[in-house]
Amino acid sequence: MKPLNYHPRAEFEVDSAHGWYLNQSIQAADGFFEELIPALDRVRQHPQLYPFYLHGTRRLVLRNYPFSVVFRERLHDIQIVAVAHAKRRPGYWAKRI
Repeated sequence: MKPLNYHPRAEFEVDSAHGWYLNQSIQAADGFFEELIPALDRVRQHPQLYPFYLHGTRRLVLRNYPFSVVFRERLHDIQIVAVAHAKRRPGYWAKRI
């Protein structure tokens, strides 16, 4: 199993989303992490299960929150390129690759 490596902007996106949900309610913020963390674990365990997306990446769409985990498998790790909100334009994160 390869380790996850987060692009700094992807980490910022997670923190921003969690902060936004925290301003709405603690339950919403907790729910975001309760869905995101197992999703990241699934990516780490079986990255090839997720469909190809843009620019050679793959994507996992969260079920209850409007976010996708955009990632790419590299030789020694899996890079989380973005935790992208569904309302942002597709591929805005492409310069991170």
